[in-house]
Amino acid sequence: MEKSATSPEIPCLTKNAVTVLERRYLKRDEEGRVLERPADLFRRVADTIAAADARFDPQADTAALSGEFYRMMTRLEFLPNSPTLMNAGRELGQLSACFVLPVGDSMEEIFDAVKYTALIHKSGGGTGFSFSRLRPANDVVLTTTGISSGPISFMRVFDVATETIKQGGTRRGANMAILRVDHPDIMNFIMCKADKHQLNNFNISVGLTEEFMAAVEADKEYNLINPRNRQVSGTLNARKVFNRIVTQAWENGEPGIVFLDRLNRDNPTPHVGVIESTNPCGEQPLLPYESCNLGSINLGKIVAGGAIDWQRLREVVHLAVRFLDNVVEVNRYPLPIIAEMTFGNRKIGLGVMGWADMLILMGVPYNSDGAIKLAEEVMKFIQTEGREASRQLAVTRGPFPNFKGSLYDQKGEPPLRNATITTIAPTGTISIIANSSSGVEPIFAVSYVRQVMDDDILVEVNPLFEALAKKRGFYSPELMKRIAEHGTIKDMEEIPAEIRELFVTAHDIIPEVHIGIQAAFQRYTDNAVSKTVNFTNGATVEDVAQVYRLAYQLDCKGVTIYRDGSRDRQVLSTGKKEEKDLRVPAVEEPRVVKRERPKALNGWTYQMQTGCGPLYVTINQDSTGLFELFTTMGKAGGCAASQNEAIGRMVSLSWRSGIQAKQVIKQLQGISCHSPSGFGENRILSCADAVAKAIQNHMAANGFETVREKVVQAKGACPECGGIVEHEGGCAVCRACGYSECH
Repeated sequence: MEKSATSPEIPCLTKNAVTVLERRYLKRDEEGRVLERPADLFRRVADTIAAADARFDPQADTAALSGEFYRMMTRLEFLPNSPTLMNAGRELGQLSACFVLPVGDSMEEIFDAVKYTALIHKSGGGTGFSFSRLRPANDVVLTTTGISSGPISFMRVFDVATETIKQGGTRRGANMAILRVDHPDIMNFIMCKADKHQLNNFNISVGLTEEFMAAVEADKEYNLINPRNRQVSGTLNARKVFNRIVTQAWENGEPGIVFLDRLNRDNPTPHVGVIESTNPCGEQPLLPYESCNLGSINLGKIVAGGAIDWQRLREVVHLAVRFLDNVVEVNRYPLPIIAEMTFGNRKIGLGVMGWADMLILMGVPYNSDGAIKLAEEVMKFIQTEGREASRQLAVTRGPFPNFKGSLYDQKGEPPLRNATITTIAPTGTISIIANSSSGVEPIFAVSYVRQVMDDDILVEVNPLFEALAKKRGFYSPELMKRIAEHGTIKDMEEIPAEIRELFVTAHDIIPEVHIGIQAAFQRYTDNAVSKTVNFTNGATVEDVAQVYRLAYQLDCKGVTIYRDGSRDRQVLSTGKKEEKDLRVPAVEEPRVVKRERPKALNGWTYQMQTGCGPLYVTINQDSTGLFELFTTMGKAGGCAASQNEAIGRMVSLSWRSGIQAKQVIKQLQGISCHSPSGFGENRILSCADAVAKAIQNHMAANGFETVREKVVQAKGACPECGGIVEHEGGCAVCRACGYSECH
């Protein structure tokens, strides 16, 4: 098939962008053959979305509008969210990125929500929930005279349902779980993802209230409210709860926090309902049964000659608002009630990507006062023009049906077509297609190494840096490789100082600057801003607490943090491992003697059910302890069998050389593959994970001391291509192949 990277229609697409489009977005036949080029995809989307104009004006020139949409997308000035690119003009026709579903306090309501979740994930959407309506664990259930299992128990049901659906292989299931800080089960919720065995398909956030934050400041107790009867069921010290949230976020990045009262302060339709939750990455507060329809302007494409082309930005904003309102119109919603709620408010979320690119092209360092000022200026312009575009649509198409009684109506403002217009989302894979920096994040790295097949090492260089280095005369492949090994250029004196200041990366920037940028965009954003506040591995718990407090003071609507290495075994990274300190006196290591195998050994064989079939694990031991391990696959031969034989040999060598069994378990447990098996405690993530569990079972059955290790899945490297995973907006994204956890 012809690669559209060389097509005259779309000259901007990189090879990486084409790869992502072919892997995840282009139509395929039943045999998996790609049926369309990238140019065909953009034409399909443009035609489908432009056709909505005919619903309001039978004489509308939809062909001309389609041409404008097509040019805007193929110039990579604007791209809609992934489901629109995937599904517009196709049989499924589900174009929304995410939904919020209510979870009521009855078995019928809970399992209705599970069913609706499955339908949404099957259609390619993500889901957000508040579990705050559910009565706490061990509370009374009058209908059965039993006791409640509580919100966290039911969250596991949603998690298993999400894992099962798999979303047809194009988008992984993603969920957001929010629990109010005054729910009696809040302390268990804060800790629910400390155990990596469970809830891996959820982001979690604590819903904080103004009352709680005041109690934190005053170091006072606050009330816990049973949602079943709205009665006070106890008290907790607010500062201790806050510190527990902070400490757990420091440990592994979760929970995040959302300021619920602020979400509802800016809820444009309070007469319709109360906002309880957000979409999976936290930037889109929604009423129960609402959907979000997102798109992002590529700010790097709006810079000409080192200055913003304000006229083109205005044109793109107006086109994008029309585009997204049309998405609301032609979307095929997974449930009638979702269609009803979405049409009632017609919320759209116009955001940006390429913010770091814009700053670089304009010569403005990300961590400067100039960046804060420019962020406010750009986002204020987009919000002002976006509202003007929505007002113009309201004149010809009518305001959103719930406009009367809305906050806009109460303030006497002119009618709008859309209840909300702006949202800053993490752009994930669409920023890979656009070859831009993601959302409002800084660049992840100036240069990094990527290992591909046959252990070849490729050096990937930021295109803006590469162009500038060549122009200024200091480019060399050797320098790019050194930058990739070093991880940053901030102290590389052979690079001009002004260039080092301009190309700051996520880990060069102090957390307070991250929050400052988030707050600047939030001031002119209707919904919320998805932004990851990056910390170095050596950051303290108090550093995280300070950022949470600063986010509250600067009127942010939520915070997501990530401390480097806290959630990952980072297989690939941008920096070299520290060299051994040669100033430390060398200590002679003890010589390892491998135990010889006797002629006869006692052993046991365990059958483990894996996604590749039954795996039989035989464990033999001598008088000293565990000695050797053999594996036999139920399906003879093949790659899986050979890999398992290799695992068995390495485990045996380790044991005979004195390595403790718990260290072997730690290395193997939690490794995941494309075909896991089972549920809950019986879940097997891979053949390696099965071997680890067989060793644990053997130790438990034969009186060996054993510790159940926490499973830490290798999220530092992409599970599909081995590339570097970037953390942004509560999600993990691989820019090498387009893999994304949640969007």
